[in-house]
Amino acid sequence: MSISRRASVQVSIGSVRVGGGAPIVVQSMTNTDTADVEGTAQQVKAL
Repeated sequence: MSISRRASVQVSIGSVRVGGGAPIVVQSMTNTDTADVEGTAQQVKAL
């Protein structure tokens, strides 16, 4: 089975390009105290 995708127009949001042939961009934040290195590292790893 083949799924056809419609072409999209690439746009820039700040310095990030979205759509068109741009690679997928993922941004996230942690909600731990940055002084809690172990907890922050665990949250990042869970992403």
